[in-house]
Amino acid sequence: MLDTPARRRTAVSLTTAALASATLLSQTAHAAPGRPTAPKPSGTSGTSVEDVQRRVDALYRQAGTATQEYNAAKERTDAQNGKVDRLLDDVARRTGKLNDARRALGAYAAAQYRDGGVSQTANLLFAADPQSWFDQTHLIDRMTGRQERAVRDFRTQQKAAAKGRGEAVRSLAALTDSQKQLRAKKETVQGKLGEARELLSKLTAQEKARLAAIEKKKEAAAKKKAEELAKRQAERQAEKRQAEKAAQGGGSGKGQGGSETGHKGGGTDSGAPSGAHSAKADKAIAFARAQMGKPYVWGATGPNSYDCSGLTQAAWKAAGVDLPRTTWDQVKTGERVATDDLQPGDLVFFYDDISHVGMYIGDGKMIHAPKPGASVRVESIFYMPIYGSVRPA
Repeated sequence: MLDTPARRRTAVSLTTAALASATLLSQTAHAAPGRPTAPKPSGTSGTSVEDVQRRVDALYRQAGTATQEYNAAKERTDAQNGKVDRLLDDVARRTGKLNDARRALGAYAAAQYRDGGVSQTANLLFAADPQSWFDQTHLIDRMTGRQERAVRDFRTQQKAAAKGRGEAVRSLAALTDSQKQLRAKKETVQGKLGEARELLSKLTAQEKARLAAIEKKKEAAAKKKAEELAKRQAERQAEKRQAEKAAQGGGSGKGQGGSETGHKGGGTDSGAPSGAHSAKADKAIAFARAQMGKPYVWGATGPNSYDCSGLTQAAWKAAGVDLPRTTWDQVKTGERVATDDLQPGDLVFFYDDISHVGMYIGDGKMIHAPKPGASVRVESIFYMPIYGSVRPA
């Protein structure tokens, strides 16, 4: 019986044992990957620094995709874990009710035994197949009203307890499967990051300097594109203010322009966000800015470290808006927005596999958690190929 404290602790210990492997999942991305295989850089194998950079970038992208898969698997595991706990609690409650019903029948059996012989009720309690025995003897027709209710209650609680135990067993099996998937995703992320570290570790000082120069050139090109976007957006806002002044008959129109854009150009014209939405966006951006300098750690959701979607989720949560955990789900939330229509607080997604996300802050820039080894920072949205953007509801 599970109604005693000792039995309840036993049931809980089974859950603990089933979940023991999940404790391994708290490790950070700095754990040893166990995959030291990687090609040598130019100094030893003829591979150019540019090739190394391309391969490292590709590995980081693959790690980003695997991180989103890990995040999705962790959500499933956490949900299944909660379901198992609820089912075990329910089994304990139902078993307690079954024991109460059994004791009630036992009282009737004892009373009938004192009247002489082994009672029909006792036979029911000790029968290997109570339902079959019940059908054969038609005991229900010969019992008093209270005995009949006791038997019905016993049978109901017996079925409910058996059903609950079956559901718990199936959920524990599903939980074990989710844990296996979680460990596999974790190994994939660590393997990709390990390969990237291995490539970078083999670079000479001269090669590292060359790689840094390539990065600076890439950053400069992205910064130039951000400045061009900021200029276009500023021009459109000026045109909007002029149109508003003209519509007011030459009035000053002071304060009418705001930061919204509502042009009629190509792409998605999302219009100007409402004042309430802008206030939420300001809170989300303020939260994101407060996280600057904190390290990227894959799978992290704060408060000391973040991955890309963990940061955007936490920032918008601070503004009272719940976003899904992964980039693949966040991109489906809210209204699609063209790049030229971006407003502060909008989410910008990158790469064809939608493996990265940042929060737009204006002037062609975003706050994001970039990659392992980097911290939350401001960067041009054009540093990576843009997939699309959304404005959270």
